[in-house]
Amino acid sequence: MAATKWEIGILFVTQLGVGILANASLLCLYNFTLLTGHKVRPTDLILNQLVLANSLVLLLRGIPQAMAAFRSKYFLNEAGCKLLFYFHRVARGVSLSTTTLLGVFQTIKLCSNFSRWLELRIRSPMFVGFCCLLCWILHLLVNIFVPIKMISPTSGKNFSVRVSYGYCSSLNPDRFLKFVVVAIFFLTDFMCLSLMAWASGSVVLFLLRHKQRVQHIHSHSLAPRPSPEARASCTILILVSAFFFFYSLSSLLFVWMTLFAIPGQWLVDASMFLSSCFPTFSPFVLIFSDTRITRNLSSFCFYELVYSRY
Repeated sequence: MAATKWEIGILFVTQLGVGILANASLLCLYNFTLLTGHKVRPTDLILNQLVLANSLVLLLRGIPQAMAAFRSKYFLNEAGCKLLFYFHRVARGVSLSTTTLLGVFQTIKLCSNFSRWLELRIRSPMFVGFCCLLCWILHLLVNIFVPIKMISPTSGKNFSVRVSYGYCSSLNPDRFLKFVVVAIFFLTDFMCLSLMAWASGSVVLFLLRHKQRVQHIHSHSLAPRPSPEARASCTILILVSAFFFFYSLSSLLFVWMTLFAIPGQWLVDASMFLSSCFPTFSPFVLIFSDTRITRNLSSFCFYELVYSRY
């Protein structure tokens, strides 16, 4: 049992280290471009908020979960537990909303059946910034009840505990509050995932039409170069698909743990691991699809190769 705990702890530490390193690199890039105005893209502000939210998800969930796996318990008091889970849920919600926002913005930019006014608005930094701010405000309000049901294991009060995370515990609320919580999370997740599905479908249709158009134009060309729009659409499609997969599984586990079962520790650990998979995976998709990064890396490798010979 102790060996299994250590293996889980190492898994969480590895996931945390890889994810934080990749997200921190992207956060530096997006902050630099936004502050200097050098090669800024319309989606950079949204991606900056997505990377920030992913970093918070990893830090607020990965660090305490790894500490608990290594048998370091009771390191949080009551207020710490409430704040930790509250801001984790906020960061998770913002990650969900900004990924949806990214897909919707790309769809509006690609599809010609939207008004020219809307296309111009999504290119405005003020409008994009307002949408990102709205995402934070929405989830700060929606998750306001989360601290109510969280307690510290050091609390001397006698409560009926539903889920034990090792370092914090979730109370067993009454039936009405339980269904209200699930309904709110289900509606927000369902709305965002539905928008993601619509945006993904629209992007897939655009890519198919674009491929047919390119094949018609470059019928005699062996390897036509993909356009920037097609590359951006593929990147967003991969992000949305990964988010849909990981967070659908995480949401199903959350509903199961809330409504139907008192979960074992393996189910809690699986839910925690799945909720951190997208924040760890997504920065690598963005790094390898961003030509600003790949060109700089290629130049750096080329210069290193040249100067290493002298």
